[in-house]
Amino acid sequence: MDAAERRAGRLARRLIKLSVRLVTAESCTGGGLAEILTRLPGSSGWFERGFVTYSNEAKMELLHVRRGTLARYGAVSEETAREMVIGAVNNSHAQLGVSITGIAGPDGGAPEKPVGTVCLGWFLPGAEVKTRRVIFAGDRRAIRAQASACALQGLLAGLERGAG
Repeated sequence: MDAAERRAGRLARRLIKLSVRLVTAESCTGGGLAEILTRLPGSSGWFERGFVTYSNEAKMELLHVRRGTLARYGAVSEETAREMVIGAVNNSHAQLGVSITGIAGPDGGAPEKPVGTVCLGWFLPGAEVKTRRVIFAGDRRAIRAQASACALQGLLAGLERGAG
């Protein structure tokens, strides 16, 4: 069992204890976080749904990310991650959510947003939406794995801070 699976197990136990459900909104991880979560037996009791919104159109249509946000800040931004997670929770029956958007490479980077740039958002009950920008190192697979692990850690930390 790897670190992400251990974190997912800890998260599952916490969500069951709190009787809340989780939604994911993913871009660069392509559903990888949802896959890690749904590996766990019984995940249907706490995993509500996952959105894989790879294109800007999908982000706008399914998560109601504003066109202006994408135009001004880009798909890989804390502003977009914030709107993604809010849209995911609002378009589901979940009480908490997480979003991931980034540049996993090998192409697509720029000086201001190099390959490995990932923005995440967390929506937790009774708390303000949190976002974070991180730059991960490694190849495409490593960046995606680190992004999923960071998303899980952020959920756990948020729940430990006061939502449960």
